[in-house]
Amino acid sequence: MAKVKIEMPARLPFSTQVAVRIGDVNYGNHVGNDAMVSILHDCRLQYLASLGCTELDFFGAGLIMADLAVTYKGEAFYGDVLNVEVGAAELGSAGFDLFYRITTVRNEKTVLITEAKTGMVCFDYNSRKVARLPEAFKEKTNE
Repeated sequence: MAKVKIEMPARLPFSTQVAVRIGDVNYGNHVGNDAMVSILHDCRLQYLASLGCTELDFFGAGLIMADLAVTYKGEAFYGDVLNVEVGAAELGSAGFDLFYRITTVRNEKTVLITEAKTGMVCFDYNSRKVARLPEAFKEKTNE
């Protein structure tokens, strides 16, 4: 079986923390894949807010997700505090990739939980068409 491989960039400049809620835990007694995708979404919004924008007002454009890849490296449990690092890379003419690394600390050791990537495309929601990547974003990310 072929496995998804995500080439993580060396630098993920944004970091936030998320506490695992009881609703994030599934019947396997660990964070479910659907909850992990929601956690990624929440952290994406926090990353964008740190740049002064949102998914609907991305420096004059909008954003739409074109793809999502998630690799699970370890389990997260109720009560864990997840450290989520986020960064943009692979900027193109109309989009970019956002990378995420999720870890937690247990017994004084850092445990890798998840690595993920979302392909983001700039989108004009009024015309329903792909838009150009705003220069302001390139400047903010120094890419």
